[in-house]
Amino acid sequence: MKTLIKNAQVVTPTGIESVSVLVEGDKIAAIDAAVQTTADEIVDAAGLFLLPGVVDDQVHFREPGLTHKEDLTAASRACAKGGVTTFLEMPNTVPAAKTQALVDAKLALAAEKSLVNYGFYIGATPDNIDDLATAKNTPGIKIFIGSSTGDLLVDRQDSLERIFAETTLPLTAHCEDESTIRANAEKYRDSSDVADHSRVRNHEAAIIATRRALDLAYRHNHRFHVLHVSTGAETELLADHRGLITAEACPHHLLFNVDDYPRLGTLIQANPSIKTAADNSQLWQALLDGRIQVVATDHAPHTLEEKQQPYPHAPSGMPCIENCLALMLNEVNRGRCTLEQVVQWMCDAPARVWDIVDKGRIAEGYDADLVLVDLGRTCRVRNEDQISKCGWSAWDGEELTGWAVRTWVMGQEVYREGKFDTSRLGQAAEFDHARGGYWATVTS
Repeated sequence: MKTLIKNAQVVTPTGIESVSVLVEGDKIAAIDAAVQTTADEIVDAAGLFLLPGVVDDQVHFREPGLTHKEDLTAASRACAKGGVTTFLEMPNTVPAAKTQALVDAKLALAAEKSLVNYGFYIGATPDNIDDLATAKNTPGIKIFIGSSTGDLLVDRQDSLERIFAETTLPLTAHCEDESTIRANAEKYRDSSDVADHSRVRNHEAAIIATRRALDLAYRHNHRFHVLHVSTGAETELLADHRGLITAEACPHHLLFNVDDYPRLGTLIQANPSIKTAADNSQLWQALLDGRIQVVATDHAPHTLEEKQQPYPHAPSGMPCIENCLALMLNEVNRGRCTLEQVVQWMCDAPARVWDIVDKGRIAEGYDADLVLVDLGRTCRVRNEDQISKCGWSAWDGEELTGWAVRTWVMGQEVYREGKFDTSRLGQAAEFDHARGGYWATVTS
C-alpha cells in the first residue's frame, strides 16, 4: 500500500516546508516525492500541517484491574483522535507491573486491543531489584518517590541507592517527598477545601524529592527523567542536566493554577498538585529555553462520579490524551509557542528520551506515524464527545483552535474526521537503550 500526502506543510523541530510525503507500507519512503509519483491513495493536504505522531510518555490506561475508569480499547482510540500514535504506560495497574511477566502480560493485552503503538514501564518496589536489573522490552523503570498504590512506593534511601546503582535502564520518577506530604496532611486533616490539596502537596514536597532524585542520578551516573514538573523552583534545578537529566511538563500544570479551584474544584485535583500562576509562567519559560524537554499528559482518568466526591475523598488525576495536542496547538495560535516547538516537545524529544526506534520524526526510513492537523479549526471541548472511557474533561466548554483531523499508525490510517478504522492494530514500540538517550541523540 502506497499513500502520497501531497502539498502538506511538513513540520519538524527546525522548520516547516511544503512538500509531499510518500508512505510505503509502514515506513516513510520519500520526502518531497517527485510530482509524477503514483500511489494507491493520494491525500491532498493543502492548507494543513503534517506532524510526526505524538509520543505520550506518561499515561495511565487502567488495564488490567481498573477498567471501569479506562481501558486499552477506548484509550487508544482517544489517542488516535488526539494525534497520539505511541503511548508509554505507567505500572500502577492492578496488579502492578513489577515483574517481566506482568509487563509481558500488558504487552499481550495491548497487542489484542490497542489501535496505536505502545510500551509499558516496569515499576520499582523496595525489593524487586532483580526484576529491574533484567527487565527488557520496556522504556524504563518507574519509581514512585511519594504516595502510590500497593507496594510501589519507594521512599527508603537504601532502596533508592540500590535501584540507581544496580540497574541500567533509564529511570523516571514521581517526585514528591512522602514525609513532607504526611506532615502537611496531618495539618490539614480536617479540611474539606480542595485548595488545601496544593498546601498538602506543596512546593517543598516537590522540590525536596526532585533534588533527592537528581543527587542519586548524578552520583550513580544514571539517566533520569523527571515526570510532571509542577514548580518553578524545580526548573532551576534542571538547568544542570549533566547529560543525564531530562524532564517534562503536563498541560494541567502549564494551564491551570490554584486560582482555578473555585471554578473546577476536584476536577483539577492532581498529584503533583496544581500550583500558582507564577509557576505556570516559569514552567513555560523552562520549556522555551530547553530546561524541560517534553510535554506529556499524565492521562489519569477516574469516573466523573469518583471525581465529584468532596475533598479529600476524590481521587487525584484527570484525562487529557485526546485534547493535549489541541491544547498545545491552541497555544501556538495564541502566540505562546511555535508549531516547531510543539513537535519538538511532543514528538521528537520523547522518542529520544526513551530510545524509541524510528519514531518522532518525519524522515525517510522512519515509521509512518503521522498526524494531519488543521491549525485553523476551532472546536469546543465537550464531555459528551470524549472517547476516553471516563467521558469527561476538565476543559469541558473551552474553545480550542487547532485540531488533528487524520492520524496514521505504521502507515495505516486509523482516524479521519471523527471515524476510526480498527482493521489493523498498533505495534509494540522498540527501544534501543544502547543509543544513550536524549543528550546523546538530540543533535543526530
